Parts: sequence; C-alpha cells; structure tokens
Amino acid sequence: MALIVGTLAACTSAPPRPTTPPPAPGTGSPFPGLSLPPIVPGQPIPGDDGALPAPVVQGKSRWVPVRWAELPGFREDALFEAWNAWLKSCQRPGPTFARLCAEVRQLSIASPAEQRAWMVARLQPYRVEAADTGAADGLLTAYYEPVIPAARLPGNGFTVPLYGVPPTLRKPWYTRQQIETVPEIQAQLGRPLAWIADPVEAMVLHIQGSGRLRVVEPDGSQRTVRLAFAGTNEQPYKSIGTWLLATGQTRDATWPGIRAWIAQNPTRVNELMWNNPRYVFFREEALDGLEAGFGPRGAQGVELTPGRSIAVDRQSIPYGTPVWLYSAGPSANLQKLVMAQDTGSAIVGAVRADYFTGWGADAGEVAGRLKQGLRLWVLWPKS
Repeated sequence: MALIVGTLAACTSAPPRPTTPPPAPGTGSPFPGLSLPPIVPGQPIPGDDGALPAPVVQGKSRWVPVRWAELPGFREDALFEAWNAWLKSCQRPGPTFARLCAEVRQLSIASPAEQRAWMVARLQPYRVEAADTGAADGLLTAYYEPVIPAARLPGNGFTVPLYGVPPTLRKPWYTRQQIETVPEIQAQLGRPLAWIADPVEAMVLHIQGSGRLRVVEPDGSQRTVRLAFAGTNEQPYKSIGTWLLATGQTRDATWPGIRAWIAQNPTRVNELMWNNPRYVFFREEALDGLEAGFGPRGAQGVELTPGRSIAVDRQSIPYGTPVWLYSAGPSANLQKLVMAQDTGSAIVGAVRADYFTGWGADAGEVAGRLKQGLRLWVLWPKS
C-alpha cells in the first residue's frame, strides 16, 4: 500500500470548471427546521497542507474546496465498509474515477490508516452548496427494499397485482386510477408477475422502486425473487404523505403514520393511492447466492450497499462519486463515506440525498422515519 500512497501524482483529474461566477455563500436550509449546527473543524489532517483549488460550479451545485478536517467523523469512520460499495462503482466507473479503480481495488485489503492516507493524497473534498443560493444545508431521506409475501396466482387473500412493462406502453401512459379501474386498460397489462395481499405494500414497492417477494408458486413451493424497477407510466409522482399533510388528515406523514391513518380510514385507501398518478412496472430477477447480500441495481448500474449507497440529483453529483455525508437528527447520526450510485424522481436539488438502508422490516422502519438535515462533500480527484 505504501507504493500506492507514494506514487499518487500519476492519475489525477481536474473537476469540471466553473461556467458561471459562483454566488456568495448563503446560510440556512431550504427545509425549515432541518438546519444543522455549524461544524467546528478538528485538528489538521496529516498531508492536507497544499493550496486549495478554486470553487467549481457543477450543474445545480457549487463545490467549495475545504480541508479534510472539516469532514465530521473522517478519522473514525469504518472505511472498509464503504470500500465494498466503491468496488461496486468500479464495475461501471465514469472516466474521472476509472483511472483510480486499480488502486481502489488494491486498497480493499489495506488498513484504515492506509485508506485514509490515500484519500487525503488523492482526493480533494468540496463542500456541496446550492448554486443559486449558496445554501449548504439540505435534506436526507432514506429508502429500502421491502420484503413482501406474494403468490404467483391470485386467491387466498392475494388480490393486488404487480405488473411488468406492458407491450403497449407509451409516454405518458394512463394514470394509476385508470390502470386500476378501467377494464380496457387492464387488458393491455398482460399477466401479472405476482400478487400480494396489501395495497399499501404495493404502494411502498412502487415508491421504493424495487423489493423482494417471498413467492408461493402454483405447486406450493416457495422462493424469494427480486422485483426490480423496469419503467413507469411517466405520470408525475405525487407524495401521498404530502397530500395527507396538506389536507389536514394527519400530522405524521411517515409510513407508520400513513398506516395508522389507513387503519382509521379503510374506505379511503383508493382515494389516497390515486392521489399519486405514477405507476411503476417491474421485471423479475433471480435472488440467489451473492445477489442476496446486496441491494438492487441503482441508476449507475451497480448493486447498492446498505448504509453506503445514496441516491442523488445527477445534475449536482455524478454517479460513482465518493461523497462524505453528515446528518444528525432523531432518527440517525451519520458521519460517513458513501457512494453516489442511484437517483429518484423526488431526489432533486444540490444538497439532497436518499440513503439506502437495506431490506426487510428493520430497514423499512429506519427508512420510513428518516427525514432530517444534511450536508455533503464530494471527494474529487486532485488536479
């Protein structure tokens, strides 16, 4: 590893250069009540003593160079956990990071101190701010893979179908309400991939974009498969939680709060669900061996790693970029290295991320409640 750390000048890359003059730094969060306290930098990190580069404008964001000591928890993070996610990104790297992947692979067996020294020597941290306002505070939410009982055929309570991409799909296609109520449209959907029992679980699956099904086959055997995102009807996504808040139906728009509202209003389930016109179609994937230990493939095209993969706005942070994430709140305190490997229709803005928590009930509990302040630093190869 000393060879890698000692020969660091060979494969560096300049970040994208500014295209417009950056605004003055702003303060405050665009998400009221979610601002984080000021960061007090720790002691200087050994080796981080060179001149800082100029700020960079990248799409919706402005990147401001900082010292490594500004990154909360940099000395303490278990970097080896993130290295597995980084190795995944190296399966489909962009041109900027492809040249580092040989070293990333070699460092997978390095000590934390060696990994940290390599990062300090090779990468420059940039604080991510909104390009228009200079705000460095943003919003962190989370997502996960639900694990849902299912059947290949309807019956015995399994009444909610899950569909693959219909052959007649156009953009835009019919709304959720039309798909679920108009027989002529339903005839175009083809045979369902599977059936589940709970319409709320179906909505969770549509919003999360993928999930695991424990499927009962026609012969009575059971197996676990993944339903991966395959497409949508291209209708706008509208949050059912936001609708409940806006109409005064509830003050708790987390998934537990939504379930509580449904339990009290069982006859209004369709009204709630149809408020979101977007409908998601899936493809079935085998889930055997090593595949079961990783999440679904994100927008970068690599499997997601629980606790180390995030979805971002691609116009702010390119896929495959290592990112330092800091978030503190009632649901989680996070100071860690993550990889930008996915995106989502609701993930819009410079300082905005969706944190992949894994699969199953425990991951869903965390994802359902995580909504708190966020700061991000991209870690870009030095020029």
